[in-house]
Amino acid sequence: MSTSCDAPQLDAAVPAIVDWNEADAAAQAELLRRPTQVIAATTRAAVAEVLDDVRTRGDVALRELTERFDRVALDDFEVGADEFAAAEAAVPAELREAMVNAATRIERFHAAGMTAPYDIDTAEGVNCARIVRPIPRVGLYVPAGTAPLPSTALMLGVPARLAGCREVVLCTPPRSDGSADPAVLVAARLTGVHRVFKLGGAQAIAAMAFGTERVSACDKLFGPGNSFVTEAKQQVAQSGTVAIDMPAGPSEVLVIADAGADAAFVAADLLSQAEHGPDSQVLLLSDDETLLNDVRAELSTQLASLPRAAIARQAMARSRLLRVDALDTAFDISNRYAPEHLILALRSPRDWLERVEVAGSVFLGDWTPEALGDYCSGTNHVLPTGGAARSWSGVSVSSFQNTVSVQSASAAGIRAIGPDAVTMARAEGLDAHANAVALRIAKAAA
Repeated sequence: MSTSCDAPQLDAAVPAIVDWNEADAAAQAELLRRPTQVIAATTRAAVAEVLDDVRTRGDVALRELTERFDRVALDDFEVGADEFAAAEAAVPAELREAMVNAATRIERFHAAGMTAPYDIDTAEGVNCARIVRPIPRVGLYVPAGTAPLPSTALMLGVPARLAGCREVVLCTPPRSDGSADPAVLVAARLTGVHRVFKLGGAQAIAAMAFGTERVSACDKLFGPGNSFVTEAKQQVAQSGTVAIDMPAGPSEVLVIADAGADAAFVAADLLSQAEHGPDSQVLLLSDDETLLNDVRAELSTQLASLPRAAIARQAMARSRLLRVDALDTAFDISNRYAPEHLILALRSPRDWLERVEVAGSVFLGDWTPEALGDYCSGTNHVLPTGGAARSWSGVSVSSFQNTVSVQSASAAGIRAIGPDAVTMARAEGLDAHANAVALRIAKAAA
């Protein structure tokens, strides 16, 4: 496999350019391997231990685990009225206004796509309908590990409110002084969420899944997180204890760029995801060697002034700059990878949209950075990661709802369609099924 020569002035964390077409099948698979896949076994074991501890010992385990992982001792995890009031006073007016504006756009987008009930007569005397009901109790997880994410409180709280969920619980990690991040609390209040617990990591997921003396057990859990949070969500879902929105773990972005792309924009988009955490991953695919080299130079320059450069450098170590023979190849790779975020830095991006088979969210053109979707365009930033975009979708109002089918038949209806049911039931050897229908047909005929 050939790689370009590393220019000595570049930051050592900037990956070399790799020619995709010169890599064999095994090398290509390795190029698309997520960092979290390497540590999956150890993560699974550690998470299982935490879940079992919280399920067995409840709040006592939560206090000990919070002190161990967050290095803060808390007697009461729930945020009280005084802390909410202090948060309102602490958040700058400019930030509050930005969050209000973002919440308005998020609500506008999500309200437009809400699932609608319907009913239809499928035959004479037979009516079938679908009704929509909110999931009664939901738990929201808002990360605050290396950086608090009040935007996530908006992304989860707004659709939960639109769905009409009866009880909403939100967990977010405590700060070193034992308080919750003020911006997260203000964002929660903006969406109508009032029960907030200062709990983070796998122990927060366990609390909302199993319930403890203070934290209510939920019917479904939502929210992104690191590999431990994601693994915890998957384990409680697999146990049948609670449903989850999707695997939404360490952030990732894949950029497909052509020769006309702005190298500074592309580098900034890559770094905006790399700074999320050391287990994030970013990929750039291009058929233009000059652009790839220009992006490498920009990555080095922008890294030098990035406050979270140390985190971004760790993520860049497992990130890729791939040279492809054609943009069609880039889309083949993207569909294989199934990215959380897909940026099309192309001259006619909408013309290529048909080639996108799987992705969490797509960003079209040079003027649409992924960061807009993270905060305020209106779409949801809680998206499937780790390849889960092949079969999962991002959070929407329907994520917080159940649909229930309803049917009714009159005497005329059972006479009209009942014989089909009898025939099919007997073909399957289910005579009681057939009899349940046949009795009614006979009664209706009489």
